[in-house]
Amino acid sequence: MEKNSRIYVAGHRGLVGGAIERRLKAMGYENLITRTHKELDLTNQAAVFRFFEEEKPEYVVLAAAHVGGINANQTYPADFIYINSSIQCNVIKAAHDHKVKKLLFLGSSCIYPKLASQPMSEDALLTGPLETTNEAYAVAKIAGLEMCKFFKMQYGDDFISCMPTNLYGPGDNFNLESGHVMPALIRKFDDAKRKGDGSVTLWGTGKPMREFLYVDDMADACICLLEKYSGLQHVNIGTGKEISIKELAGLVKEIVGYEGEIRWDASMPDGTPRKLLNVDKLREIGFTEKVSLRDGIRRTYEWYLSQDEKDLKK
Repeated sequence: MEKNSRIYVAGHRGLVGGAIERRLKAMGYENLITRTHKELDLTNQAAVFRFFEEEKPEYVVLAAAHVGGINANQTYPADFIYINSSIQCNVIKAAHDHKVKKLLFLGSSCIYPKLASQPMSEDALLTGPLETTNEAYAVAKIAGLEMCKFFKMQYGDDFISCMPTNLYGPGDNFNLESGHVMPALIRKFDDAKRKGDGSVTLWGTGKPMREFLYVDDMADACICLLEKYSGLQHVNIGTGKEISIKELAGLVKEIVGYEGEIRWDASMPDGTPRKLLNVDKLREIGFTEKVSLRDGIRRTYEWYLSQDEKDLKK
């Protein structure tokens, strides 16, 4: 990519898209194209095609998605499959029709089979049943990865995909109804600290193992792939390191400075028991993360404290 290349970052107000936009700007890319949902509804095919005709992006980072935690996925599965499928179909087809030089599509490690061998390699996709708590989202995102592969196979489009692990950092969603585990823990412990609560109740048993990557490292990995990778298969993006939810809760509690008790509600679902990525392929391409888990949580909490409360919790 040239510094003046027209780069469309879809989903620039989200956690991942925002980090990618920040990183591109810091690297001197001057011609970034963004649209808010209000300005461009990516589920509207006519609007998307018109946007591509008018703006003529040369590169596309497709980070826009309808996302959420276990509760949101279980409550609104039709929304998750419809919105994500629509976004992907519209943007990928428009990118093909308008001869975009390169497109990067972002999947998610939660779309691998529930009981895939650990750590999960790229070959594990579609080898077993999905986790039921986010099946609708997974089906949609798998279709997006496969679309990129098939457009490359049939037409030679340079459309690539990546599979990020659990991400967190500035710009995360701290809404307890729709947020993921890291921002939910930060908010719960901070709320309890402010209120002086003696305990915090968390879902599940705390036994599941998870891998976490700071979102600015994720942005660097995406740019690395745009510059160096054009393969047919998606690429895992993660750290190759894992931590139990119970250990994570203890770490977040310590960083937030909450001194009360943690209680576990085992009647609530745990989700996938273990989810660790094999990142050998990413290492071969030349990327290694820089931010440790402890430092990343600290940075995220500092960002959380700097934000307006009504904006964080809406």
